[in-house]
Amino acid sequence: MSEINQLKLPLLTELDKNIERIRELCGGTSDLLVNKFVTGGIRCALLCCEGMVSTSSMAELIFRPVTSIPQQKDAHALFDYINGHLLLSADRPIASDYDSLFRLLNSGFALIIAEGMSVALAFGAQGFASKGVSEPSGEGNIMGSHEGFTEVLRSNMSLIRRRMKSPELVMEMSFKGSQSKTDICLCYMKDRVPDKLMERIRRSLDRIELESILSTGYIRPFTEDGRFEIFSSTGTTERPDVLCSKLIEGRVAILVDGIPFAIVIPRLFCENFQTLDDYAFKPYYATFIRWLKYAAFIISVLLPAVYTAIVSHHPELLNSTLLMLLVESEQKAPFSIIAEAMGVLLMYEIIREAGIRLPKPVGGAVSIVSGLIIGDAAVSSGLISTPLLTITALAVISGFVTPELNAPVTILRIVFLAAGGAFGLFGISLAACAVLANICATEDYGFPYTAPLSPFTKNGMSDTAFRTDMKKMQNRGFTVEEYREK
Repeated sequence: MSEINQLKLPLLTELDKNIERIRELCGGTSDLLVNKFVTGGIRCALLCCEGMVSTSSMAELIFRPVTSIPQQKDAHALFDYINGHLLLSADRPIASDYDSLFRLLNSGFALIIAEGMSVALAFGAQGFASKGVSEPSGEGNIMGSHEGFTEVLRSNMSLIRRRMKSPELVMEMSFKGSQSKTDICLCYMKDRVPDKLMERIRRSLDRIELESILSTGYIRPFTEDGRFEIFSSTGTTERPDVLCSKLIEGRVAILVDGIPFAIVIPRLFCENFQTLDDYAFKPYYATFIRWLKYAAFIISVLLPAVYTAIVSHHPELLNSTLLMLLVESEQKAPFSIIAEAMGVLLMYEIIREAGIRLPKPVGGAVSIVSGLIIGDAAVSSGLISTPLLTITALAVISGFVTPELNAPVTILRIVFLAAGGAFGLFGISLAACAVLANICATEDYGFPYTAPLSPFTKNGMSDTAFRTDMKKMQNRGFTVEEYREK
């Protein structure tokens, strides 16, 4: 019989054979702790995984009460006494087969098995090392909360529940991954999310047959449309307050154990330009910042391409003074303008990737080498023109304004540069039409990615093109279900 089939078998009633089977299935791993004892006249064993449980909690909440149980006639009476008279922990699931036993054991539960019983009692006594709640690394803010998600799923659930005390908030637990048995939590407001939508999302998750779930990228493809999408129709956030605002709007969130990010379904394009600080400042300033982000996105994608197209194909669009400055700077460069621009962009991507992957003590050397040696020396030697380096730097910095779009912006910047260098502004227009068509065709479970612009929804524009006063927003009763295609 295969190991997978053995895991589906029910527990044995003989204690010694049961322990022997458990050791056999786990390959004699050293971190499995088995402690035999007698309580109530019944032979029992306490199972736990070393490093996953809190020894102090087990001593106070489990050891003392269990070892002081009076005489019982059999194992069934013993388990009935434990369930009816002892409050050993708040989380008390029951394992009836070896698959559920190992999943609970490796999740930090302590389990009791007894002679004559084919089930195991599990008690939540988690005590594994974990990172505490800290400030998010990628979604900074000025006026909002500075708490971010952690790697522990139940801590993330508590961060959400502390902000959303409504009984309408539902958290459904499950696990995915045939080997990792990773805990997954589905969060939603039951009064704002249709039942049919939840069923579709559950069916999407049921299609996951991976061996392990180690990042959000393992799950997101199963919740998105199978067609090619430039921009992802699902989003991520590492801020509990941002996630709560999405839940109020009728979104669905997926929390994964071991990952400090939550998946948000669906994601709208306009949300890439919204932050929590928009609602902490005056509407006129928040609107100004929002339009600044729109402009930064366009600059980050199109500026190198437009510069290359105009210099190479449409110099008549420049005034004589600017044209002479560009001609003088480009005459010294040995490469064509498109080769220069492509080289600078690829050089930046290499430097950025090196700065991310290198150890922090060595990471400072990347800025020194890239800034002082490569950048200054390349301009001084005439390999790269100063205007082109300035244009590229401005485009790259503008891309930092919308970090969620960094990956697609990087590729689009190169694609538009190639189109502009080959066909001029006409090539840029064709590429823009193709990108716009792809964005308009992107949807997730019937929610258009471009809403509320297309299809146009007046109620949603009060927080898209500009930011309305909070007094008006509190009465609009908005949910993203208004965007959904019927």
